[in-house]
Amino acid sequence: MSLIHPTALIDPAAELDSSVSVGPYSVIGPHVRIAAGTSVASHCVIEGHTTIGRDNRIFQFVSLGAINQDKKYKGEPCELVIGDRNTIREYSTYHIGTVQGGGITRLGNDNWMMAYTHLAHDCIVGNNTIFANNAQLAGHVVVEDWVILGGFTCVHQFVRIGAHGMTAMGSALLADQPPFVMSEGHPAGARSMNFEGLRRRGFSAARIAAVKAMHKALYREGLTLEQAIERIAALASVTPEAAPDVQMMVEFLRKTSPQRGIVR
Repeated sequence: MSLIHPTALIDPAAELDSSVSVGPYSVIGPHVRIAAGTSVASHCVIEGHTTIGRDNRIFQFVSLGAINQDKKYKGEPCELVIGDRNTIREYSTYHIGTVQGGGITRLGNDNWMMAYTHLAHDCIVGNNTIFANNAQLAGHVVVEDWVILGGFTCVHQFVRIGAHGMTAMGSALLADQPPFVMSEGHPAGARSMNFEGLRRRGFSAARIAAVKAMHKALYREGLTLEQAIERIAALASVTPEAAPDVQMMVEFLRKTSPQRGIVR
C-alpha cells in the first residue's frame, strides 16, 4: 500500500497487485483488476469491468472502462481488457464493449498510445501498434499488429486495418485497409505499401518483393477484388518464403464486405 497515494480512491473490491502504483486523486472502481508492475498516474479514472495486465504505464488524466457511447447500451456487464507493457498517454479514453459487439473492447500488448487516443466500444487492437496523438477509433474497429496511425486519424465504425499498415496525419479511413498498405487523405486512399517499416522489422528482400507484387495486383492492374485475390494467392507457390504474408493478405481480403470495400 506504500505505492498508493493517500488521496487515491480505490474501492475495496478492486484487485490490485501489491506492486501496482497509483498516483494522487485517481479513482479505481470495484470491478477493476490490475496486474503486477503497472503504474497509474494522478487524476485517472478506471472503472467498469476493466482488466489491466502487467507493466503498463498509464499517464495522468486517462479514463478507462467508462460506459460506451452506444445508445443501445442498457447497463450490461461488458468489459475493457488491456494487455501487458502498454504506454497510454494523457487524456486517452477507452470504453467497455457492448453485448451486440461481443462484450469486450481489447487492447493487446506493447502498444504505444499517445495523448487523446480513443477506443470506442468493441474495438480490437493487436500488438506493437503506435497511435499518434488524437487517433480515434469508432465502434467495432479492428486494428491488427504493427499498425501505425498518424495523428488525428479517424476510423469509421466496423473498419478493419490489416497488419503492418500505416496512415498519414489527418486521414479519414472509411473502408478496410489491407495489410502492408499506407494510406492518406480525407477520405483515405491507398498510396503505397509500408516497405520501410517492413525492412525495419526484418522482412527479407524476397518477402518485400512479394508485398510489391500484392500491391501491383490490388492497385495497378485494374483487376476486380476477386481477380486480385486469385493473383495474390498464386504468389505463395512462387515465393514460398512469403507464404504466411500471402495467406494473411488473402484471408483479410476474403473477409471484406462488398458494402465496405477496401481503400483505393
